[in-house]
Amino acid sequence: MALAIYALRFGWRIVLFGTSWRLGNLLRRKLYQQLSQQGALFFSQHGTGDLMARATNDIDAVEMAAGEGVLSGFDGLLTFILVLLMMLTLIDWRLTLIALLPFPFMGWGFYRISSRIHHQFQDALARFSDLNDRTQEALSGIRLVKAMGREDAEATQFNALANHTARTNYEVARSEAMFTPLIYLTLTAAMLLTLAAGGWLYWHNELSVGQLTSFTIYMGQLIWPMWAFGWLLNIIERGSAAMVRVNETLDTAPAVPDRGQQQPDGHRLDVDQLSYSYNSSYNNRNDNCDAGPQILQDINLSLKPGQTLAIVGPTGAGNPPLLQLLMRQWEGPQSTGIRLGGQPLAEIPLATLRNQFASVPQDCFLFSLSIADNIALTQPDADRQAIEQVARIAALHDDIMRLPEGYNTEVGERGVTLSGGQRQRLTIARALLSQAPLLVLDDALSAVDVHTEQQILAALKTRTAAQQLSCLMVSHRLSAVQHADEIIVLSHGQVAERGRHDQLLENDGWYSRMWTCQQMEAQLDER
Repeated sequence: MALAIYALRFGWRIVLFGTSWRLGNLLRRKLYQQLSQQGALFFSQHGTGDLMARATNDIDAVEMAAGEGVLSGFDGLLTFILVLLMMLTLIDWRLTLIALLPFPFMGWGFYRISSRIHHQFQDALARFSDLNDRTQEALSGIRLVKAMGREDAEATQFNALANHTARTNYEVARSEAMFTPLIYLTLTAAMLLTLAAGGWLYWHNELSVGQLTSFTIYMGQLIWPMWAFGWLLNIIERGSAAMVRVNETLDTAPAVPDRGQQQPDGHRLDVDQLSYSYNSSYNNRNDNCDAGPQILQDINLSLKPGQTLAIVGPTGAGNPPLLQLLMRQWEGPQSTGIRLGGQPLAEIPLATLRNQFASVPQDCFLFSLSIADNIALTQPDADRQAIEQVARIAALHDDIMRLPEGYNTEVGERGVTLSGGQRQRLTIARALLSQAPLLVLDDALSAVDVHTEQQILAALKTRTAAQQLSCLMVSHRLSAVQHADEIIVLSHGQVAERGRHDQLLENDGWYSRMWTCQQMEAQLDER
């Protein structure tokens, strides 16, 4: 019997724990896939630390419930049934029923404790997410914290949050601690009833001393099943609370649905009467949501292959949302007037659409890889010659060769070892290597000097003309857009001016005045 029990317990541990690990792996992959499909709206509502907590701590709790929880429940239930059968069939069924009288009270106590644990552990998970968010922000902004001398202030805020998190976990531990005393009280009461009833049966010669002794030994065998049931309820409630948070993320529909089935015919970009408000994205999911003020109104533009289109304007003119709509990172009911290759953006599969754009944002992001690996992010099989070629176009090759390990230099987290201008130029090189037909530069030259800017723009113009690529530029420095085929000036979400550089200078508008102002500033800087 002992050998059989050993073999069975070993076997079902392998099966159940293996299944729980596969479940955890499946949930993490589904969660990562879900997060990768979400857009800017989703990440503006969820902190990075919170999402990391759901992908790690929450799924760990679900995995534990599916593995150790189910294992303890199965093992405990099997032991309970076997011991109960022995007590019922081999000793005395009346004594067994009397001994089981306290168990319904234990079940009621288990229900109350497990319900309390569910709510308390949900709160503990939320506090852990807050702590994760705070830690992530503090580490990401550690340079600013040190520069402003806020170490003590940040530590005080972090300590307060850590103490709050510790208190919520302490409340969970207090509730968990009630399981064991309840089990022992129940078993002690059952033992008391057993001895009283067994003594009475023995007094009337209906039970032998040996049978009563065997029965009390079997009662001792019920300690493990009761403890297993308590442990099962504990971690099942933990897993249930965690699964609510995981499902909340998994059930969040992407703000930009991927239902397109058409392929674009070329990469001509046309915008016809585009209007948009920030709440349009909410209206996609809630028809009762107020549309809110429009930030883009009646935008019309066209970008043909081989052309360069520049978008400029004062701060708050609406440039960022326009770019995000053009690349379908945002979407609303009024953003249907955008066509790529003759097809509405919503009719094009997202994977195909993303391959049409090579975006260089102002806030560049680099991975903790070498310079060569960061440039080749979209083309991992690119050879060194191709990598160096795009680095020369981005005026980055000479800077790289001055580094100790050249292209094999590790850039550190978020490219911390490089300057702002170097990070921007590296991102431009990455975009050029992708071979996407539409290059989007969102103020991507703001951190480089004018001489380097002109060098990069001249190389980009040669490349776009030779390969019939399209370039869409957004810039606050007008010297970067003066050679564009068309320049659009946005003001309060509307097209205020449009034309070539020379045409706009002839008008006494915002472009002409800003050009004069920036030229005067450049001359003063040279002096």
